Amino acid sequence: MHELIRTNDPVTLSFAQSLMKDAGIRCMVADEATSIIEGSLGMLPRRFLVEDDRAIEARRILVDAGLGDELRAERR
Repeated sequence: MHELIRTNDPVTLSFAQSLMKDAGIRCMVADEATSIIEGSLGMLPRRFLVEDDRAIEARRILVDAGLGDELRAERR
């Protein structure tokens, strides 16, 4: 899985998940369970991951949807 976004914003994560679902790209939000440990304070960011072989396509979709500023730097 390829990390595209790291954020505390549940709206951003939900929107990104919806975009990937519409495109048929598998994705997941990692580190959601940390909210139990931290007491739901939202201090630890969640990671938005997509399948490796569709990461470029997913990145383009997120940029087109206005989430470009949320994206992590591309891996080289």
